[in-house]
Amino acid sequence: MDPFSDFWQYMPHGMCLLWQPWLVLLWAGSDLLIFLSYSAIPIALMTVLRQRQDVPHSGIVILFASFILLCGLTHLLSIVTLWVPIYPYVAIVKLATGIVSAVTAVTLFRLIPTLVDFPSPAQLEETNTRLREEIEAHQATLLTLEAKVDERTAELSEASARLAVLTREAVHRSSNLLSVVTSLARQNARATKNPDEFVETFIGRLGALNEATASVIGGDDATSQEIETIIRKQLTPLTSTVQDRITVSGPSLRISSEAAQQISLAIHELATNAQKYGMLDDTDSKLEVSWHTATGVDGIEYFDLVWNEELVGKAPLSFAVDQKEGFGTKLLTRIVPTVLRGRADRRFEKDRFFYHLHAPLAAILAVRDESDENALAARILDDTFGLD
Repeated sequence: MDPFSDFWQYMPHGMCLLWQPWLVLLWAGSDLLIFLSYSAIPIALMTVLRQRQDVPHSGIVILFASFILLCGLTHLLSIVTLWVPIYPYVAIVKLATGIVSAVTAVTLFRLIPTLVDFPSPAQLEETNTRLREEIEAHQATLLTLEAKVDERTAELSEASARLAVLTREAVHRSSNLLSVVTSLARQNARATKNPDEFVETFIGRLGALNEATASVIGGDDATSQEIETIIRKQLTPLTSTVQDRITVSGPSLRISSEAAQQISLAIHELATNAQKYGMLDDTDSKLEVSWHTATGVDGIEYFDLVWNEELVGKAPLSFAVDQKEGFGTKLLTRIVPTVLRGRADRRFEKDRFFYHLHAPLAAILAVRDESDENALAARILDDTFGLD
């Protein structure tokens, strides 16, 4: 006899309930409710697994779903056995349920240490709070770094702009200086027949230009320098021997590089003449170089430079009378004041030599915005004051 096919030899389970309608209904209804619930739970678990691929230990979830589904299937078969005694099939399903349940239980016990280590909701919230605080701190740091980067970028842009201006200024002043040097060489060559005298005079005037340019470039401001520094550099040959009889005075005044070049040429010329003619040989002779600024009657501020040699035992007119006006004289009385848009007075008295340079203060302090500025001094030297 085959128990799987000839199961009618068994009694239906309803007979055990004496076919009491209320008891059969209660039995069957309870099993049906359990079956439906046990069928819904695995569907929910598998839906979660399908939508969340990052669920840890997904295998245990599948085992739970299988175990619950098989439990529900046994309750469904229990309903069938009320009328049909398919107990062999019910036994097989229960065996499968038991095996899956045992595997699930063993797996679950093995995962207990891992599951215990899972952080609690409070721990997760605390961790999230710390992470948020760290993120806010990093964002604040990032904002600070961005602000510093912006600040450094602005500084670099400003430095680049200043460098570009200084570069253009250097090119401009180099061109201007070369123009002046070329004109000085040309005019000295015209005025001097003796090669040795030409070289000596030209090198002296070139040195004056070099001192003025070096003073400006070496100062705090690449386009200006203190007038006292400029004047004292040109008086070095005199102050090295008769320093106690030379006075240099005047207010602090930063002058432009063009003004520094012209004033250097004038002071160099005056100092060279003082050495050449021995005006300070006598121990009682004195030299005073001074400058000041004042507002004229026209409301314009002016700059005045005064060279005052007090001579003892010398007759200044002895070398001044009947002396042809050379390039040095033109440089002092016509070229320098014209470049600075002013005027100059050079005169000899009984016991005194006097030179006065008068020019607008704006021509001394500011760089004039002229399109041909870099050739202005050269044109004045070559075209207006050339020597025949």
